[in-house]
Amino acid sequence: MELPKKYNNVHVALHWLTAFLIVFMLVMGHFSLAATPNADAGKIFALRGHMILGSVALVLTLARLYWKVKSARPAYASTGSALMDKLGISVQHTLYLLVIIVAASGIGLALLTGLPGIVFGSGGALPESFFAFTPRYVHGIATKILAGLIVLHGVGALYHQFVLKDNLFARMWFGKP
Repeated sequence: MELPKKYNNVHVALHWLTAFLIVFMLVMGHFSLAATPNADAGKIFALRGHMILGSVALVLTLARLYWKVKSARPAYASTGSALMDKLGISVQHTLYLLVIIVAASGIGLALLTGLPGIVFGSGGALPESFFAFTPRYVHGIATKILAGLIVLHGVGALYHQFVLKDNLFARMWFGKP
């Protein structure tokens, strides 16, 4: 069976929706949540959005993994260098793993601190510091690595598109397969 030349529209939609949402969540977490003191009443509203969107990002990522396994997709794009090809594949796989780690650590932190009840339920006070809980460190470190790998993934895509001129972007855009 011949592999398709591009990803199908479901895979493309899941890719771009997930990518946008994850980048938005990283920016929101870094610039809004991290900068807002836990005593600030607005933090609960921001946490509510972060928790909802984070859950959606996890579901979309799991759907992407499922769709990736179940549907035909093109072969990995080659750079002509075995080392760079392996790096590209490793980055793609690690992106999935890190999204799951970030989500799991966020869920763990939420459960340990009682956030679901505080944010979605009867209210209450946030802990003085989330850094008193181990999942907060995992969440923070994993998000930094995730952001770095997203940049690396983007640079790799730009390298394919503009240096190798292999029209890589067309593989991950809407249209007929």
